Amino acid sequence: MDIRTPMLAAALWALAALAPPAWSQSEPTPSTPATLAGTLAKARDAGAVTIGYRESSVPFSYLSARSEPIGYSIELCKAIVEAMGEAVHKTLAIKWVSVNPVTRIDAVASGEVDLECGSTTNNLERQKRVAFSPTMFVSGTKLLVKKGSPIKSFRDLTGQAVVVTGGTTNEKTMRDLSARFKLALNLLVTPDHAESFALVKAGKAAAFATDDVLLYGLIAQDKAANNGRSDYDVVGEFLSYDPYGVMFRKGDAQLASVVHDTFVVLAQDGEIERQYKRWFLRKLPAGTSIDLPMSPQLETIIQSLGGKTE
Repeated sequence: MDIRTPMLAAALWALAALAPPAWSQSEPTPSTPATLAGTLAKARDAGAVTIGYRESSVPFSYLSARSEPIGYSIELCKAIVEAMGEAVHKTLAIKWVSVNPVTRIDAVASGEVDLECGSTTNNLERQKRVAFSPTMFVSGTKLLVKKGSPIKSFRDLTGQAVVVTGGTTNEKTMRDLSARFKLALNLLVTPDHAESFALVKAGKAAAFATDDVLLYGLIAQDKAANNGRSDYDVVGEFLSYDPYGVMFRKGDAQLASVVHDTFVVLAQDGEIERQYKRWFLRKLPAGTSIDLPMSPQLETIIQSLGGKTE
């Protein structure tokens, strides 16, 4: 993706030339390298930005057949890295670090990664430790089951083995539902989504509970590996509300400005919508499509971000 449109170039030039309101007006402008702080200073000195990616969060952040990180979130993060390069007047390389739901927040908070580009829900609890970009997707917890399963809703799960991925909002959602409705779930926890799906495949769990879009992504991959056929369905009502964002370190005003301004420009330029179509409506590299139109909620968020009204 080449994001160097005239609109983006102008916005990034303004970002590099003007100090955001959060910075002291007595300091030199960010065009003076000495004024850079936090992640931007780190990136300038290292000549690189470290991105935390996921291995099986299709189609947001996952590994291609060549074991390279690809996906919707990855493309948006590449745009942020390019904007960071404009801000520090230096072309920045990307270093890749694999993270999972358990390790991702610590990786950002500790500085192991500069941006976490996956399928991470922005909520108040996580905002105590990390910061988030504007919303790039809206999802919610649903259930993946084998076709023909009698399970149609969470209310059908009483006493059943249900798998979740550790460190996710879905894990908390299912624990809360089990307690509230006295479901007595046998909750199984794995490190990542591919392993959770594998337990359903092996018959060790009756359902896999996670964000619906990730379930559709796993089914699309399963179809690609089985000549267009999959034995799994996504069922039930939404059990949670999960707005996704790119994670970065909390309290970094300069990086926050770069991230926010980049999203604004990408929304205005139509690039977020183009990337959405690429990863959710067209065929993925594996050969199948998730075929998931943009939700009205996300359309409204992107229109608002780009300053557009209907």
